[in-house]
This record gives sequence, C-alpha cells and structure tokens, in this order.
Amino acid sequence: MRVLVLGGDGFCGWPTALHLSDAGHDVMIVDNLSRRGIDAELGVRSLTPIEPIDVRLAAWREVSGRDIRFVNCDIAADFDGLCEVLGEYRPEAVVHFAEQRAAPYSMKSAGHKRYTVDNNVNGTHNLLAALVDLRLDAHVVHLGTMGVYGYGTAGVSIPEGYLPVSMRADDGTEVEQEILYPPNPGSVYHLTKTMDQLLFAFYNKNDNVRVTDLHQGIVWGTETAQTVRDPRLMNRFDYDGHFGTVLNRFLMQAAIGYPMTVHGTGGQTRAFIHLRNTVECVQLAIEAPPAKGERVGIYNQMTETHRVDDLAKLIAGLTGASIEHVENPRKEDPSNELFVKNSGLLALGLKPLTLADELLGEVISIAERYADRCDPDKIPAQSKWRLPAPADVG
Repeated sequence: MRVLVLGGDGFCGWPTALHLSDAGHDVMIVDNLSRRGIDAELGVRSLTPIEPIDVRLAAWREVSGRDIRFVNCDIAADFDGLCEVLGEYRPEAVVHFAEQRAAPYSMKSAGHKRYTVDNNVNGTHNLLAALVDLRLDAHVVHLGTMGVYGYGTAGVSIPEGYLPVSMRADDGTEVEQEILYPPNPGSVYHLTKTMDQLLFAFYNKNDNVRVTDLHQGIVWGTETAQTVRDPRLMNRFDYDGHFGTVLNRFLMQAAIGYPMTVHGTGGQTRAFIHLRNTVECVQLAIEAPPAKGERVGIYNQMTETHRVDDLAKLIAGLTGASIEHVENPRKEDPSNELFVKNSGLLALGLKPLTLADELLGEVISIAERYADRCDPDKIPAQSKWRLPAPADVG
C-alpha cells in the first residue's frame, strides 16, 4: 500500500514511517522539519542524538533494503505543494502527524497559541480539501489525543468517540441519537484536535472522505524494533518542560539525580501507551479502513491509566530518585478519575505493552546513557495556563 506520512520526522512520525516500511508498505514522508526548528527556538535538544533526515533515510536503506522518499513541504502554508505531492504519489492512505503536538508549547504565549491553531487546523483542512479537489480516495489516519475528552468523567467509561443520547421531542416522544462525545479541551493544542474532529465529520459527511481518528494517550518510551537497528535511526527523547511527556521526563530526571517534579497534587489520572504500541495501532488502522460512506472511525489509542503521583513513586522505587511537588502551571482539577474504553484496537489485534514490562528498564537505560546531554535548566515547566491578575503584576 502507498502510505504518505505527514510529519514523518517527528517523535511518533519517524518510528511509524519505519514500522510501516518494514511491514512492506511503500512509504513517503512529508515534513517541513519544524520540530527541529523549535529545538533551536527553545535552545534545547533531544536527550538522544538525532541525525539529519537524509542520514536517517540513508541508514534505513542500508539496514532494510527499502527506500522511504522525503519531501520538504509545509502542508499548512503550501496548499499547492501538498496537492502536487498527493497528485504525483496518489497515496492509498495518509497518516497525519503534521501538527504541533505539545500542550505547554501551545500555551507559551499569544504567538505560540496562534501558531498552533494556524499550523494544526490549516494543515488538517488543507489535507481534506486537497483530497476532495483531486478526487483522491485515500484513507486518512489521524493522530488525535485523549485530551479532546478532557480529564473528568461522570463515573462511566469514556466511549470511543461517540455518545448515545436520548432527547425528548416536542411531541413528547423519545429520540435516540449518537453524537461526538462532548469535548472539553484543556489547552490550545487540545482545542485544535477538537477542531480536527469537526473537520473530519464534515468532510466525511459531505464528501465521503474516509477517516480514522486515533485518540492517543500520553506516549512513553523512545525506541521501536526498527529504530534500534542502527544508531542513526534513533528516535527523539524529549525531557524539557515544553515537550517532555510526564513519564519520559520522570525517567530522565531520575537518571541525572534531579528530583522528579510532580505538578500540583499529582492526583491527575492520565492514559498512557508505549511507542511500540503506537506504531502498531497506526498499522492496524491503515489495514482496516472504513468503507466508503461509513462515518469517521474513532479509536481510543491507550493501554492503561495511572495517577501521576503513582508513576513518580514507581520510578522512585526503581531508581531511588526523590520526588518534589511543584506548583501546577496548568488550569486543571487537582485530581480526577479516568475510565476509558479501548475495545476497538484490541479487537483489531493490539497486544498492550504496560509499565510492568521490561521496556520500562529499557527507557531508564537510554536516559542514563545520554544523561550528559541533558540541560537541567530546561526541565522546569515555563508555560503558564493562567496569567497573574492585574493586581498581582509588579
């Protein structure tokens, strides 16, 4: 199958591109390398060394005997360039990772909020509009987020995208209907993923665009079966306060003897998934496309839930690291429960990897190996969800 991977140079996109190529698919990457530019902007680098994209692709060709093509294109700004790629390559599936992926970065300033909306929403809409304009029947597999649901529940499991509701009509009869689960985004980043949902629903309804939306939990781990085959294929490991996901950040802090910084009470419950399961889920979704005219398929792409404080205690028990509670920069409840259904991907064959597996030790080993590349000054969270009240300024 011809698979176009948008954002294929990023943390999830790169290992997904390799995984799909290794599975026998013809893969092309489209990326504007903006994530590398953000590293320069923030003055930080991946804990693991990342090779230039041409070196990465050459290394993959050497170890696998397979080619992955690359096109440098900003899909949010260059609609004509995107159309040219789609028209020439004519993918059967498009994996859409080409979005600014960090909630803290999206809340850093008014400029970062605007960039996140412009990049994420325009990129998604340009893709959908281009597929319709070119009359190209390609299955879009989008990496969304569990964050579209928010993090509070009413004591029931969050369904996979759709919620059955009953309403009383004017004549007194009961009306049954399914709606998108009411969104409750907690950052501008999560807001853009919520907007994506509506774009997918419209183009699916109006133009029969086939879409699968993967609402992903927090990703932990950094390597896959493909990236470990050559050091030049190594994946990103972000630890900084803008892009470092909580579990990877804890593991890196433990590796360098820095207290694990728990925001607020640590009572926040989050959904998690290992990177190896992430790439498998994308393959499962690609190889089980919805039929033409079928509504948007939505899967909750997660394997387990944990409280943040419990994670810190788990890592402390394994490494001897200390725990420090700091002020929570986010506007969120101090604690929450989270119950999630994930039967769709399990039915397609997903075999969950959990924190109890040996992969946790693998990540600790990577963090320790590259601890000298860490800049401790970049660890603290710097983006604040709430600005000081005018009376507090000065």
